[in-house]
Amino acid sequence: MKKVIALGLSAVMAASLAACGGATSSSGSTSTSSGSTSTSGSDSTAGGDYAGQTLKVAAIETAYGTAMWEKVADAFEAKTGATVELTMDKNLEDVIDPQMKGGEFYDVVHLATGRERALPETMLKENALVDLTDVLDMKVLGEDVTVGEKIIPGFTGNLTTNPYNDDRVYMMPMFYGPCGLFYNKANFTEGGGTLTLPTTWDEFFALADQTDIPLFTYPTAGYLDAFIYAMIPEVGGQEFFNKALQYDEATWASEEMGKMYEVLGKLAENTEKSTTANGNNDNFQKNQQLVLDNKALFMPNGNWVIGEMADAPRAEGFDWGFMALPAMEKDGDRYSYTFFEQCWVPAGSSNQELAKVFISYLYSDEAAEIFAEEGGAVQPIAGMTDKLDAEQAVYYSVYDNGAKAAIGTFASTKPVEGMNFKQIFCFTMDSVVNGTKTVDQWWSEMQEACKTMAGAM
Repeated sequence: MKKVIALGLSAVMAASLAACGGATSSSGSTSTSSGSTSTSGSDSTAGGDYAGQTLKVAAIETAYGTAMWEKVADAFEAKTGATVELTMDKNLEDVIDPQMKGGEFYDVVHLATGRERALPETMLKENALVDLTDVLDMKVLGEDVTVGEKIIPGFTGNLTTNPYNDDRVYMMPMFYGPCGLFYNKANFTEGGGTLTLPTTWDEFFALADQTDIPLFTYPTAGYLDAFIYAMIPEVGGQEFFNKALQYDEATWASEEMGKMYEVLGKLAENTEKSTTANGNNDNFQKNQQLVLDNKALFMPNGNWVIGEMADAPRAEGFDWGFMALPAMEKDGDRYSYTFFEQCWVPAGSSNQELAKVFISYLYSDEAAEIFAEEGGAVQPIAGMTDKLDAEQAVYYSVYDNGAKAAIGTFASTKPVEGMNFKQIFCFTMDSVVNGTKTVDQWWSEMQEACKTMAGAM
């Protein structure tokens, strides 16, 4: 076996704040890498159905580290006799995009949508990915169960895995992280405090009369994508959510959407005042610190924030709490958006059969345990929450406690010159908080943006 691992070829900003996908690297932080390339392993003499074949795998290097992918590759080699050439980099696009443009393709790529370079989105627009629908019916390598039977319902069949809005899967779901509201348990009765944890938005805003602590902050407005994604099905349900992600004009102009923007407007009024000034790549942790200092009650984020703020000072008795968004009305549905990463196969891959076998192995109990133990990465596999430690289970079991999962992202479109959809969708909140725009102006701008994007589908 000869495994080539490319590690961090350049200094790079960590994962973009554009998505709630901080389950990758620490959002907004800056990290540098050694620029070294190392070789590990030895020539393989193992037998197997795929002995003599080589599989080229590229995976984004994130806060999960590299060891988990190295061990998964080793285990796959032991089972199949194949050789895995593994390339990892914090800025993976800079490594693999030029190679693919030169005709050198990888067989499996683990790189999520929602990043600044938007490489998988570009390849989808160019119809340059392999249809992986048949992988769902494949037996997991080494197990007597299919991939589709192991994946938690809802993690396929959404607009991320099925980007052309049909029944075909082109991106397979990988590591996931629930996004919701973080808070200090010590302020609430569950942690010995006096406040009652809100279950509806009315109860949420009523807290303003019970405490002097501002109700809300956000690291940067970019984190509001996952937050708003969870609000949309709360006001209109799952089909409403699907239509919204396809830029449906009537959906975005509806009375239900008006209720959502009404809540967003109230949140803006109850947002801690320094939030917008610090809501950038350099200072976003100052907003996260507000929750630790009891200077803001709630903050939308993903479970990676625990690690990001592990060494930060905090109020006496502080204890992280996490919940789904409050419901729009009593006994209404509560949602938590789930960010998940994806893996895919370029159409130019020269070993697509083995690529699919490798992907099937990624859902095996063996691989899942390696990912969880070595990197703390959790896959959407049935029964995984039972294997997590108590701290992890608090977040990953949110769906076991009555919350519903909001899954998916806006549909892919052709490029629209001059359109910064993310800016309108999320960052207009800064202007509403600062008072330079009204929430009705935000809603109107969003409707116009969706009309434009719908024309580019």
